[in-house]
Amino acid sequence: MKAILFNSWINILLLAAPAGITCKLAGVNGIIVFVVNFTAIVPLASLLSFATEEISLHVGESVGGLLNASFGNAIEIIVSVIALEKDEFVIVQTSLIGSILSNLLLVMGMCFFCGGIRRTEQFFNQEVAQTAASLLALSIGSIIIPTCFDLFSKSRNSANIASLSRGTSVILLFVYAAYIFFQLHTHQNMFNIKSQKVALKPRKNTITAADDPEEPQLHIAVAWLTLAVVTGIIGVCAESMVGGISAITATGTISVEFVGLVLLPIVGNAAEHATAVTVALKDKMDLAIAVAVGSSMQISLLVIPLVIVIGWIQGKEGMTLSFDGFQVAVLFVSVLLVNYLIGDGKSHWLEGMLLVCLYL
Repeated sequence: MKAILFNSWINILLLAAPAGITCKLAGVNGIIVFVVNFTAIVPLASLLSFATEEISLHVGESVGGLLNASFGNAIEIIVSVIALEKDEFVIVQTSLIGSILSNLLLVMGMCFFCGGIRRTEQFFNQEVAQTAASLLALSIGSIIIPTCFDLFSKSRNSANIASLSRGTSVILLFVYAAYIFFQLHTHQNMFNIKSQKVALKPRKNTITAADDPEEPQLHIAVAWLTLAVVTGIIGVCAESMVGGISAITATGTISVEFVGLVLLPIVGNAAEHATAVTVALKDKMDLAIAVAVGSSMQISLLVIPLVIVIGWIQGKEGMTLSFDGFQVAVLFVSVLLVNYLIGDGKSHWLEGMLLVCLYL
C-alpha cells in the first residue's frame, strides 16, 4: 500500500476524488463538479501509469503498452457513451478526434523530446511501429471516406451515411480483433524483440553509472488489482465530470468544440501521457510507442466503431463516421507526419519538437 500511495507527490490530489463524487451527489454547482473531478483524474492517471509499468515489468513492454492503452481509453469510452445518451454528438466526435491528436502529437512528441534530451538517438521496434502506423492509416481512411462522401455528395442522404458508417465500423472491429490475435498469438515473438538501448550523455562533473535492471515493487496480483480499482474510480469521476460539461459551456466563455478537442483529451490521455513520458526517460521506447501510437490506434479501431455500433443499437441516426472536415484534415496531416517519423525505428528530440509544434 505504501508503494502505491507514496510513489509520487501528485498523489496528494487523490483527495479530490471523494470530494468530486461528493460534490456530484450533493448537487453542487456544475462548474465546481467539473473542475474537482477533472483534478481528481490527474493523480488517478498517475496511479494507472504506476500499476501498468509494474505489470509491464512482469509481462514485458509490448503487453504492458497494450494494457495501458486499453485501460487509459476506458475514459474515452465512458465519456463517449454518456454523451451519446444525451445526443451530444459533437462532444463524442470532437473528444475522440482530440484524443487521437493528443496521443499522436503531444504524447509521442513529449516522449521523443524528453527521452532525447540526454541521448543522441533512441531506438524502438521498427516492425511493430510500422504495423501500428499502417493500421492507424487504415482506420483514419475509414473516417475520411464517409466524411468526404457526406461533404461532397449531392443527395446528402443521412440514411446512406449511417449505413456506410455502420458497415465500416463492423469491419474496423474485425480488424482490431485480428490485430490482437496477431500481437498476442501468431507474432508474439516479434513484439518481444528488445530494442537497442542508448546510454545517457554524462552531465558535467558527474559519473554516469550503468543502468541496473528495474525490479517490480508490487506483486503482479496486487498490480492487477490496483489497475482495476483505479480504473473503476476514474470511471465514476469521469461520469461526474461529463455531467458538468453543460455548466461549463453554458457560460459562453468555452465552446463545446474546445471542451471536446482540448480539455477532455487532456484528462483522457493523462494516463498515457504520464506512462509514455516516464518510460521514454528510462529509454523504454517500445513501451512508449505502444502506449502513444497504440492508444490512438485503439481509439480509431475500437472506440470509434464501438460508439457507432452502440449508437446503431440505440437508434441514434446522427452518430456516424462523418466528422468535421477541418478536424479530419488535421488528423490526416498528423498521421502522415507520424508515419514519416517512426518509419526508421529511431527518434531524437527534434522529431519530438516537430510533433508538439504541430499539435500547438
